Amino acid sequence: MKKTKLVLAAIVILAAGLFAFDFIDNGSIKGTVSPADAGTRAWAISDTDTLNTAVSDGAFEIKDVKPGTYQVIIEAKEPYKNATKEGVEVKDGQPTDLGEITLEQQ
Repeated sequence: MKKTKLVLAAIVILAAGLFAFDFIDNGSIKGTVSPADAGTRAWAISDTDTLNTAVSDGAFEIKDVKPGTYQVIIEAKEPYKNATKEGVEVKDGQPTDLGEITLEQQ
């Protein structure tokens, strides 16, 4: 009987521990690049993560981004130069839309 109570108590404590964690939904960072054929890759960099994706037809979306603050870099083809956006905030489960990023010529 004592063993059954102990096992039951352990199950209750384990179940309560699992529900105590707040599961985080990752977000995304998206935007467009102008001129559409000038961007090659989009990078999202934080203190703990570095993510990237291709720029396709002038658009990008970096998925599965943890909540936090990022620096976003658009890697450009010649004769354009890379563009950087600082302080990009990603919230739980929400897309962050950067709008249009215009690349400048070197």
